[in-house]
Amino acid sequence: MSKESASRKPFLSDITTLRERARTNLSEGVVTKTYGGDVKNTIEILQSVLATEIVCVLRYTMHSITATGISSEAIKAEFAQHAKEEQAHAMAVAERIDQLGGKPNLNPEGLATRSASQYAEGETLADMIKENLIAERIAVDHYRELIRYFGDDDPTTRVMLEGILTVEEEHATDMQDLLQAHGGG
Repeated sequence: MSKESASRKPFLSDITTLRERARTNLSEGVVTKTYGGDVKNTIEILQSVLATEIVCVLRYTMHSITATGISSEAIKAEFAQHAKEEQAHAMAVAERIDQLGGKPNLNPEGLATRSASQYAEGETLADMIKENLIAERIAVDHYRELIRYFGDDDPTTRVMLEGILTVEEEHATDMQDLLQAHGGG
């Protein structure tokens, strides 16, 4: 960076100011004056993301148990792996809610209405794969919107969602491949 561009974009602040700011409002945890988002709204949005991930865990778990058919064992294992990854997403989101001073809503009551995705079991193996692909497509679009929404106002939440999005896109690709392999796509 040139001296001219550095002078137009001054450094964040001096060390003394950083230290003083860090000592104020300690009860607010990670939420400092420099947090650009709306904490209450962020927590509310993340509660929906948490519900979405929990619904995905439940759907994939059900499918990993109930899938049947000639090639179901490998697909059951894939569903189980996806359930495990969705659980990791739920934990990350719940921890972020906690960091922001919220209480993660893990109450099963109203879970389906808080979730962007739906819980659909499917009758056949192909139906299960389709339902998972639909749910992944919903999640992918939802997370892309949220990533744009958070932008630079909350880079920590944005980066977390970007990581989740990467896995959701992989899940969608897996489901699309399975669907094509089983004559459903």
